[in-house]
Amino acid sequence: MAVGVEEDLAELRAFDRTTVLNAIEEQLSHQPGVPTKRRKVLVGLIPPWHAVPPVWQLSVGDVRVFYDVDEEKKKMVAVRAVRRKPPHATTEEIL
Repeated sequence: MAVGVEEDLAELRAFDRTTVLNAIEEQLSHQPGVPTKRRKVLVGLIPPWHAVPPVWQLSVGDVRVFYDVDEEKKKMVAVRAVRRKPPHATTEEIL
């Protein structure tokens, strides 16, 4: 069963949820399709959800925010999943 972003966020502690939401607003409001220290393109990743390629990852502590950017729709950002990434786990394992 597919889990939505709302359910992903509900599984986080309130403090972590606030931190993630603030990072999404701060990091993805301007130039969401530009790689930075916290943002990167996941080359070759085939996500278990519908996405506009390529899929991007925003790192917020041990939480990963997966999103895509629709350049044709005025750089609309769609957050697809929010997952905690334990040490030594791969991105594919947390999806």
